[in-house]
Amino acid sequence: MSDDAPTPAEMIERLRQLLDVETLDTDLFRGMRQPGGRGRVFGGQVVAQALMAASRTVDPAKIAHSLHANFMRPGDEAVPIEYRVDRDYEGRSFATRRIVALQNGLPILTMTASFQVLEGGLEHQDVMPDVTPPEELTGDHEVYRAQAALLPERLAGFLTRPRAIEQRSVIRRDLLAPEVLLPVFHSWFRAVAPVGDDPAMHRAILTYASDMALLGTSTLPHGVNWFTNRLQTASLDHSVWLHEEFRVDDWLLYTMDSPWAGHGRGFNRGRIFSRDGRLVASTAQEGLIRLRA
Repeated sequence: MSDDAPTPAEMIERLRQLLDVETLDTDLFRGMRQPGGRGRVFGGQVVAQALMAASRTVDPAKIAHSLHANFMRPGDEAVPIEYRVDRDYEGRSFATRRIVALQNGLPILTMTASFQVLEGGLEHQDVMPDVTPPEELTGDHEVYRAQAALLPERLAGFLTRPRAIEQRSVIRRDLLAPEVLLPVFHSWFRAVAPVGDDPAMHRAILTYASDMALLGTSTLPHGVNWFTNRLQTASLDHSVWLHEEFRVDDWLLYTMDSPWAGHGRGFNRGRIFSRDGRLVASTAQEGLIRLRA
């Protein structure tokens, strides 16, 4: 790490600032742009900022439990994003919000989010997969740094830059020579420094991180990845269900599978477990995985 590289605490503070939103007016918010960012906005950023905007309009006693987002246009990292929130429903137990993210007057994402006052009830959950613990795995960032000399300069810079979210893949994939694999993927992740005690920020960061590996699961059976020149990818929609409280600065296991792909689209499912085996969130996403001629 160079002398001017940010510390883990600085990276987390930057992520907190990125995902938080500024109140402009009643039910109108602005999300900051990624400092130094160029190109297309990361989808997880837009979804997380939209969730934070919706959370600002809800009684704190009501906790976000689900969100469903549709991506319409690629966002521009050079421009802040405006979020407009409609209060569609306000009940005693549940509240529903509809959010539109806009850049230059055009919607780039629409999303609904539902909030609930926590209550008791019937309980069951999936069993956490038995996989290699994070302490016995090499971090993805370290692997990318070791391969940097073999990668195109632009991609090497993107993959090896310091990140606020640490990831450790259970099964290592060859970036330069992708194999045909089963459409199942497991990855541990956590924030690189303490995040603080605001549960809404922990939910926002998990939502942000949930978009990091999910779409790639549907490419595994086809021997292609992000480095395949002919492959065009983009998230089309993204859903997150938040089941239990958690901390993103503790290790979380993201287990993903893709039951179907076709017509240029891949469908992916995810489950996120805490280190003690609790199922804390579930995800689903359909994305574009188009092989161009």
